This record gives sequence, C-alpha cells and structure tokens, in this order.
Amino acid sequence: MRAKRRPAVSEHAGRRASVAALLAEHRLDALLVTALPNVRYLAGFTGSNAMLLVFPDRALLFTDPRYAIQAAGQVDCPVKVSKGPIVADLAAALQRRRVRRLAFERSRISYELFDALRSHLPLKSSLEAVASWVERLRMRKSEREIALIQQSVETNSRAFDLATRHLRAGMTERDLAAEIEYRMRRLGAEKPAFDTIVASGARSALPHASPTAARIKARDLVLVDMGAMQEGYASDMTRMLYFGTPGLKARRLYHAVEEAQLAAIAAVRAGVQAGAVDKAARRVLRAAGFEHAFVHSTGHGLGLEIHEPPRLGKRESLVLEPGMVITIEPGAYLEGFGGVRIEDTVVVTANGCEVLTPTSKELRTF
Repeated sequence: MRAKRRPAVSEHAGRRASVAALLAEHRLDALLVTALPNVRYLAGFTGSNAMLLVFPDRALLFTDPRYAIQAAGQVDCPVKVSKGPIVADLAAALQRRRVRRLAFERSRISYELFDALRSHLPLKSSLEAVASWVERLRMRKSEREIALIQQSVETNSRAFDLATRHLRAGMTERDLAAEIEYRMRRLGAEKPAFDTIVASGARSALPHASPTAARIKARDLVLVDMGAMQEGYASDMTRMLYFGTPGLKARRLYHAVEEAQLAAIAAVRAGVQAGAVDKAARRVLRAAGFEHAFVHSTGHGLGLEIHEPPRLGKRESLVLEPGMVITIEPGAYLEGFGGVRIEDTVVVTANGCEVLTPTSKELRTF
C-alpha cells in the first residue's frame, strides 16, 4: 500500500514556525500580533479587524462577525469570532493556556489596548515588549512575494505611461494624480500604495508634496511619485516630467540625481551594509555640489507596506540579504527652483540586484 503523503506546510504556517522559534529562544509563552500587515503575513487574513495569538504549537486568529466567512476561507489556523470585545476572548484564551509571559509588538499597539490587556490578564502574568520580530522576517521575500511585487510594479508603470499620454500644459496637479490613480485601478490595483505625489515648478522641491489645484506650466519640472497596491503588495516609483526644453540648471540637477541613483543601484548586493548604498548616492551628489539638497534617505524596504525595513540611510548598519526588496530613490531639492527624484524598486541578489521597474529614467519632455 502506498504511504499517504503528509500535506505540505503552508507558507503562513512556516512563517508562524519561525515566530515559535523566537518564543522558545526568549522563553515567552505567546506573541500577540496586532499589526494587520503582520497578521496577514502570518495567517493570510486581509480584513480590517483582527489579532493573532501565536503559541509555540499553534495559532489562533480573533476577528468579529463581519469577517466570519472571509476568515474561514482565508486562514489556515483556528479562528475565534468575537461577538463582544476581542480582548475579552483573547484574555480567556490566554488563561486557558496558562500564559504567564505574553509578548506584544512594541511599536504596533495602542496604549488603550495595552491597558485593556493588562486589566484582563491574571496578576501573575506579564506583558513583554518585543521589537520588529515579524518585520524582520518580512524583509526577505519569497519567490511568490517577489512575483507579486513585480506584478504591482508593472501595473504601476503601465498606469504612469497611460496617464502621461493625457498630460497637457494647464492640467492641474490634482488632475494628473487622479488620472494616475484611475489608471492603476483599471489595470488591477486595489488602491494606490500611498497618496500619489504630483508636484510642479518650485513645489517639486517639496519631497512629499500633496497635489494641489496649481496648473502645470511650461518650463516646469514635474515630480511624480506613485505606487500601486496589488494583491496586497506595494510598488513605488518616481519619475520626472518637463514641459518644453529643460534649461542648463534643470539638466544639471537631473543628471546629478540620475548618476547618484545609478551609483546606489551599483552598490546594492548581498553582504553590503544599507548605509553603504546611501553613501554611494551622496558621494555623487557631493561631487556635483548638491549633497546639501539631498534631505532624505536613499531608500526603504517595501512589501505588504509601502515603508518597511530595511532603511537605506546614512548610519544604517543592517546587512543586505538576497530576497530583500528595496527602493533606490536619491533626490535633490532646490528651494524656489524645484527638485528631482528618481526611484526604482529593486531586489537584492547575491551578486548585485535586479531592477524591477521597467519605466525609462529619462527626463520625459512634452
């Protein structure tokens, strides 16, 4: 008789096993996961209200009746549908398991929830803060995750190409942002990964400018920073537009940032510290006389969230590993004139990186 095959461990179950190993290492009885991206990463649940208890040998998801059907179809661990406050059912589960040391996500919990947990737990139980356990696991993407990010990146780039076909002088920043978000949704995105940035003229020197009713004029630098959220995974890209023929100052600024971005991409590989990538970009901008105008870090991780570890800043000592997905986005911003930022999404590999963004880096003129 042929032996029955054991069912393969799901990707989510494998991730929870990694958390269980951390519990054992730190002699903790359970981890309470409250950040929804982390709940999704560990259990597959995509609703807006849930908590996940991870024990050394099992996990239990808590949600409310609105998500009973959804959770049953998405989650590969037991689900408790709470008809009242989730924290009461959570406390009951902790008491049944005789949990004495409960870990919680230090930067992901409100004081209100912390206080409610403390009031529901037995006197001999303790709450133990842990930092970024799940986020550190999330830094290295699986092949499936990279494929989903690639899909999001391609949707984002196609939306940019389609939206800019409608770009005309006199169009407002808000009109262009709306066109971009409309196109990405039509192409399959659930929503933008963040509020689309469109900033023209002197406003392009504001790195995180919100689109306004300002009209895009001739001889304006136009900064477009956009990302799609598709199948739960984010993409991120910044490109520059210009109406007319760019002058010497605009061309010089653009080429300096482009060279800085290419230098940073060339510095990316497994085994390199994140800060070294940032230094590569700053070295080029320093030589061009624009280092003072580079006011943010060179990039960040992305995945289930648009900003997640690792951060590529000046003093970041974290070592890059294969499978990390990061942005490379140096910029330079001159008050009263305008700014330039060029951004791609890349995957770290053993010997370098793979640029996922297909859109040309050239300064697109109209």
